[in-house]
Amino acid sequence: MYGLKTEVEFDAAHFLTDYHGKCENLHGHRWRVVVYLEVAELQNEGTMKDMVLDFGDFKREVRALAESIDHTFLVEEGSLMPKTFACLEEEGFTLTILPFRTTAENLARWFSEQLVARGLPVSQVEVYETPTNCAIYRRG
Repeated sequence: MYGLKTEVEFDAAHFLTDYHGKCENLHGHRWRVVVYLEVAELQNEGTMKDMVLDFGDFKREVRALAESIDHTFLVEEGSLMPKTFACLEEEGFTLTILPFRTTAENLARWFSEQLVARGLPVSQVEVYETPTNCAIYRRG
């Protein structure tokens, strides 16, 4: 097997619904995302001959996805009252509504699914909330 790895960081706020502790309150992180690609065979023709994928293409896709949620408020769909959404939007806040609880575990899976949909052979994604704590999603 052959693999590549790249990392990206982004800043975003979130809170956890139905959680009893500090993280039930709105707070932010400098999220760090580490993405691994894996293939059985290297490409055999063209400019990417003998490569998994061009690092530039790989980094560009991961960076674009992270930038799409950078400096936004990650919100679980249905977790806030409609009037709260309206007030936040009226104040000019950028919201990213996601169909899941905004845990590091779910964000790792989301990154994996989004990148696979873009054609990348993702094998694993790690999402760090702090420098020493991460969630891992492995494609099976």
